[in-house]
Amino acid sequence: MRLSVLCLAALALAGPAFADSISLTGTVRDFRGRNEAGGHMDFEGLIADDRGIVLPTLGVDGKPVYAGLAGNPTTSGQANFDQWYRDVSGVNMSSSLTLTANETFAGSGIYQYSNNSFFPIDGQGFGNTPGQSHNFHFTFELHTQFAYQPGQNFSFTGDDDVFVFINNQLVIDLGGVHSQETASVDLSTLGLLAGQNYNLDIFFAERHTVASTFNFTTSIPLVTMVPLP
Repeated sequence: MRLSVLCLAALALAGPAFADSISLTGTVRDFRGRNEAGGHMDFEGLIADDRGIVLPTLGVDGKPVYAGLAGNPTTSGQANFDQWYRDVSGVNMSSSLTLTANETFAGSGIYQYSNNSFFPIDGQGFGNTPGQSHNFHFTFELHTQFAYQPGQNFSFTGDDDVFVFINNQLVIDLGGVHSQETASVDLSTLGLLAGQNYNLDIFFAERHTVASTFNFTTSIPLVTMVPLP
């Protein structure tokens, strides 16, 4: 199941004018930690950087494909990983989430979303993590599209896992349960064609107390995409 663009006309905008902000809507899924009744084994487990959890190419269903090539000690196998970004009754609870990235200053064409206390479902889903003031165990997936122009870039800072795909290829891998980490991609290195439309897909997971960060900065005028019915 691929995706339709909410507003393809936005991709055709020309000239130096930029929107003040861009709003992007994705899906957040709430989980319980492994130390809770009915909890998921991949949440509230080992703390470690853990690269190579996913294959370098996005699956045909638009989801990351579990690799497990390096042993991946923070995960517990493909079956459990496949639940991260799919609705599974009794395992997770999903809801819509919209993020707004603002232009850093008028006319810059640089957009930033910065949240060093990223807890979008406090008091929702299965409720806050026992003994904590926040709901720590959740994933977030966001699908966007853009028209490529030379000079575009994308940078992400976050914890825990972050997987970013452009044109279905993995360009940022911050897998693992860790504190804030940063990675960037210069789109000119990806072999993209100017004026062509490409997908950008972000997959995030917050899997452990006691912090949650979700920050990105980009010169790409992203457009939200939504699943076809």
